[in-house]
Parts: sequence; structure tokens; C-alpha cells
Amino acid sequence: MPIINRIADYHTELTEIRQQIHANPELLFDVFETAELIVEKLKEYGVDQIVTGIGRTGVVAVIKGDMVGEDAKVIGLRADMDALPITEASKLDYVSKNIGKMHACGHDGHSSMLLGAAKYLAETRNFCGEVVCIFQPAEEGGGGGKEMVDDGMMERFNIDEVYGMHTYPDEKLGTFAIRKGAVLASADFFTIDIVGLGSHAAKSHTSIDPIIIGADIVQTLQSITSRSVDPMAALVISVTQFNAGTADNVIAQTASLSGTVRSLSPKVRDLAQKRITEIVNGVVGLHGGKVELEYRRNYPVMSNHADQVDVAADIADLIVGEENVERDVAASMGAEDFAFMLNKRPDAMIFISQGPGPELHHPEFNFNDEIIPIGVSFWVKLAETRLNELATSNKF
Repeated sequence: MPIINRIADYHTELTEIRQQIHANPELLFDVFETAELIVEKLKEYGVDQIVTGIGRTGVVAVIKGDMVGEDAKVIGLRADMDALPITEASKLDYVSKNIGKMHACGHDGHSSMLLGAAKYLAETRNFCGEVVCIFQPAEEGGGGGKEMVDDGMMERFNIDEVYGMHTYPDEKLGTFAIRKGAVLASADFFTIDIVGLGSHAAKSHTSIDPIIIGADIVQTLQSITSRSVDPMAALVISVTQFNAGTADNVIAQTASLSGTVRSLSPKVRDLAQKRITEIVNGVVGLHGGKVELEYRRNYPVMSNHADQVDVAADIADLIVGEENVERDVAASMGAEDFAFMLNKRPDAMIFISQGPGPELHHPEFNFNDEIIPIGVSFWVKLAETRLNELATSNKF
């Protein structure tokens, strides 16, 4: 496995940084300590420019190559910084100090690997153009990627392409996976507030029972996937919360449902929203109740650009060998707000396996520090190779 020797020398330092971030998790945009640590390290590494406050609490670092060319380009490398609202169940020496918060999705590792790349690239500068290291807040539901894009990050730093990398548990450590086109789903959320007519449970005929209405909605929503959408298309509608009632002998006045909708196609996404609205209003009207439906569009479909997928996969081949790179991995119904960056620039996200272990978002998940040199080597080779290639190919 051709890990760059100098990067292997960083392993202990980057592991310590990763574990420090892990022990001090922060949520959404409130990543102040994490961002402060990252800025401190970037200054130590001697990057050319550090800008904070992009997308509220995001950090952007610019590294200029020593090689000069008329067609020099700019590529972005993105990592996320935020944790999840989960109570950690592990017994690590560096277990979360913040109860109810933990790094259960590898963002501590993502940030550490990108810091390693920044250190190496600032030391060597063996590329033509500029590398923009993007440390993003609020990936876990806050839309930090959108906030950074809306702040004009792409235009301000003249970014031509942008790449992301995400860890995942798998049987074999250090393998890569990627695909062209839709790879992660859109993620939308809904809340349904039903108003019926409460009554004594012994006189149910005098009520308009919101629990009956809610149960009917839950069942009927499943007909969207089975009867309204092409069976070859992907759609998941999950009601994840159903709250009603206060006593055994009282039929409630109100009920509340909420859940999520995932799809891999903008068309299917639009259809799902339309049918959910029709079904909710129809079912509640049929029972004689009232309803308020809130439908929130969150992250769009994340669809990798073909050329950038080939670039990332070829670099992964160099690092771990062709036999350890899956170029057509199955799409997932998980979501990523890297999609907002993808909608602004050609980009691709690649996945790196950290070996077997608990799934992402599990209270015992822990990023595997053994893959840090692999991930850093990937970032470095991607930046150097792609920028030097673009400088001579006039691809833009």
C-alpha cells in the first residue's frame, strides 16, 4: 500500500488531533472549539490564507502551489466538523466529554485527514494552482454545505472542482468505493398535526379519533411506494414518530406524526411530496378531522459527476490498488449536504472503508485511526495529480 512516507510520519500527530476532536464533540453550527483547533493547526502548518465564518462557522484554508501555469486551476477538498446528538456508549480513553453528543459518523476523522493533507501540501507545494481546504459545519441536518455555498464560497475562492471523502464500516480496511450519478438520496422531512374530537373512551362514538386517523395515514402512505412509483425507482417513506393520548380512558383530541422521505431522483422526490399531501388531506377529511402538514425539503440528491468520479477512482487505484477500488458501488438512501456543493461545481464524493465495526450513527461507532495515512495520501495525490493535469489539458 503506497502510503507517502512523510505522511506516515504524521500519523501519531493526526491521531492525537482526531481523538481530541472526538472527546470534544459539538453539534451543527456550534463547532467553535473544533474550528479553533483547526485554525490553530492550519496556522502552524503555514497555509497561505485562512478564512473563518464561511457558512457561519466554517473554515477555509488556501494553499498555493509552487508550480506556475497560465491555466492553473483551483480544487476544493471538503471535510465536515460536526457531531451527532447521541450519547456515546464506548469505553474509549477519549470518550465524549459532552453528554448527549458524540462523533458517530467519522467527522472527527474527516477533519483530521484533511488537516494532514493541508500540512503536507503546505510543506511541499508540488502542484500548479491552488488547493482550498473546506472544513464545514452542520452536515448532520443543519445544511452547513448550503450555508457555505450561499456565502459565495465557490466564487470567492474561484473553486473549479470540489471533492469529498467519507468513511464507512466494511469488512476490509482501506478500500475505496464510488459511483457515477446518484449515490446518496435526497432527504426530506414531514410533520403531520391532526386535530380530531376528544371524548371519554367509553363513548368512542362521540369522538373523531386522531389515532385512527393517524394509523390510516401511516398505512396509506406506504401505497405511494407500491402503487404510485415505478418499481425500478427508489423511494423510502418512513413514519418515525407517532405521539397521541394522555390516559387509558380518554380518546385524545390531537395526534402528531413525523418522518422522512428518501429518493434518488428529483422526479420521484416531487411525486412523493405531491402524493403525501393528497393522502394526508384526503384521509383526514374522510374522517372529519383537521390537519396541518409541514413538508420540509432538506438535502437534494447527491449525484457524482462522471469525470470527477474517474479522477477520484484513478487516484484511489494509485494508493490501494485497482482490486481495492469499487467503481460502481450501490447507491444508498443515506443523505449528505455535500450535494449542495455538487450542484454548484463538478465534484465527486468517494468512500473509504475503515474495517469492520458498528454502523455509522451507532453509539459505539469510532473512527479507525489506521486509515488516516491512507486518506491523507489520497487527498494529497488527488490535489497534486488533478491540478497538474488541469494545468496542461485545458479541460475547462
